[in-house]
Amino acid sequence: MLEKPNFYSVIIGTELLNGRRIDAHFAFLNQQLLSRGWEQKASFVINDDTNLMENIFNLIKNDPNSVMFCFGGIGATPDDYTRVVAGKVFTSGAMEFHEEAKNRILNQFGSEAYPHRINMAYLPINAKLLKNVINNVAGFYLEDRFFFTPGFPSMSQAMVIEALDKLYPKSNLKKYRLVMTIETSENDLIDTMKKIPSHIELSSLPKIIGDKRKVVISLAGYDKDEVEKYFQLFIDFCEKNEKEFILKDISL
Repeated sequence: MLEKPNFYSVIIGTELLNGRRIDAHFAFLNQQLLSRGWEQKASFVINDDTNLMENIFNLIKNDPNSVMFCFGGIGATPDDYTRVVAGKVFTSGAMEFHEEAKNRILNQFGSEAYPHRINMAYLPINAKLLKNVINNVAGFYLEDRFFFTPGFPSMSQAMVIEALDKLYPKSNLKKYRLVMTIETSENDLIDTMKKIPSHIELSSLPKIIGDKRKVVISLAGYDKDEVEKYFQLFIDFCEKNEKEFILKDISL
C-alpha cells in the first residue's frame, strides 16, 4: 500500500462516448474512495483504441504514487484489448494463462469454456485475482495498485470494494478545509490566489446572484496551521478592500 496514493480511474467506454450507455463506475468509485478518506486525482473515459489505452496507462504508470482502477475490456470478444495492453505496459508484454483464473472459468462453464471464454484467463504475468461474484470470471491486479475489472457494474463494484478493503481501506490523513464566499469578482482575487503554494488545494467558484458577483474560495491541506495561515490572506483582502464575506459555501 502506498502511503499517499494518487487514484486514477480509466473507463474503456466506447458505448459511453457514443451515447449507448450511461456511466455507473465513476460515481461508485468516487463514493468508495471518499468514504475511506481518499480522493481521485484524475478520471478518463476513452474508447477502445489500443494506442490511446497504452498512452493513458503509461501516463498513469509514470506517476510513482499512482493507483489505477480500469473498467472494461477484459472479456473474450475481439474488441476486448485491456488485458493485452496492460501486459504491454506493465509487464513488458509478458503474459500467461493464470491457472487459478482458468480453474474458475472451467468450474463455472465446463466444456463451454472453450474455445473463447478460457482466453479471459490469459493475463499479464504475476497477476493477482479479484473475485467475480456474478460468474466467477476473475478480474485482476498488478503490483497491488493497478486494478482491472469488467465493464459490468454488477461485477466491478464488488471488485472495487474487495481491492480497497484489502489494500487501501482507510486513510489516516485527513484534509483540513476552510471555505468562504466573498462578494467580489474572481479577477479581484487573482493576486491573492497566486500567493497560495501549489501543495495546498485551492478552488475558486465564481457565481452571479442577481446583479452581484460572488466567489466561493476553498483551501484544503493536511497542515491545519498552514491552511489557516493562507486562508487569512483572503480575509485580509476582504477587510482591506471592504468586501463582504461569509465563512461558508453559498452554493451548498
